[in-house]
Amino acid sequence: MSKETSFFIYLIERYAEYKNTTAEKIIVQWEKLGLVDFIYNMYELYHTERIENAYMDIDSLMQTGKTAW
Repeated sequence: MSKETSFFIYLIERYAEYKNTTAEKIIVQWEKLGLVDFIYNMYELYHTERIENAYMDIDSLMQTGKTAW
């Protein structure tokens, strides 16, 4: 498994905990919004920052379609 895939799984699981839901529900939401590939490709940024920064960015993406950066 690549480091990107491993981090993506970690991110989904932690984000689901942050939102008090399941990883399965999160991935369905991201798929509906067309965000899966974008979030996956944000590995270089998300894995070097605090995980809460990724949460903030993902929340912004889900609400506005734009990153918080």
